[in-house]
Amino acid sequence: MHPTPLPDWPYPRWIAHRGAGKLAPENTLAALRLGASHGYRMFECDVKLSADGLPFLMHDAELGRTTNAAAALGTGSDLGGDHIWSTLSQLDAGSWHSRAYAGEPLPTLEAVARFCRHNGLFLNIEIKPSPGTERPTGEVVAQHAAHLWQGATVPPLLTSFDIPALAGAMAANPELPRGLLIDALEGQTWSAWLDQAQALKCRSIVCNHTLWNVETVAQAKKRGLRTLSYTVNGVPEAERLIALGTDGIITDRVDLFSPE
Repeated sequence: MHPTPLPDWPYPRWIAHRGAGKLAPENTLAALRLGASHGYRMFECDVKLSADGLPFLMHDAELGRTTNAAAALGTGSDLGGDHIWSTLSQLDAGSWHSRAYAGEPLPTLEAVARFCRHNGLFLNIEIKPSPGTERPTGEVVAQHAAHLWQGATVPPLLTSFDIPALAGAMAANPELPRGLLIDALEGQTWSAWLDQAQALKCRSIVCNHTLWNVETVAQAKKRGLRTLSYTVNGVPEAERLIALGTDGIITDRVDLFSPE
């Protein structure tokens, strides 16, 4: 049985990648504020769990690229999921980007939810589990999201490349909309990926933009699935995707594309 599409897809077409792409330190409240200042109303962010089970924003499994963990933690583990939130909350997640953002902290999902709800903004939460925590991360993120957006007219969209994470999210809160992320076909047929999305009762497919063409868009829509793309930073590609009738474009270039 095909999933029933949302009566009206409630999300904007344009989605700011990790907050404001590369113009501010990714996955921080500073990045969301900057993206909002460019008129963006929806943001993509990456969420994983601290060692004590708190959802927080970070893309990489390791802390080194986007925090001062090496200096702050010494020879301890570089995996974000190995540290409790009280330790992670003290890290500098802004200096790596530029002096202007020195001291910017890692945000919790709760802090981002407050920001989005207060300002009438939408969120795409990419579930990004630390190795070995795939299903429980999906479960906990969905539980927190359901609580943080309780009573909201438009809930966050939960997406992941990780099948067990999406299965965990579905089990924990089946009402939250989900999307399957696909980077490449990886030996599977396009139809098999669509089958997987439907088995997870996803509302959307979020693809590497190169995978979308007339045929793949038509097949996804025939299955009742919305069509989103990442990470689109060039005008010709954006125009191609709009002409194909896709539903969402995730971009770093909040300074190039007007979301209106």
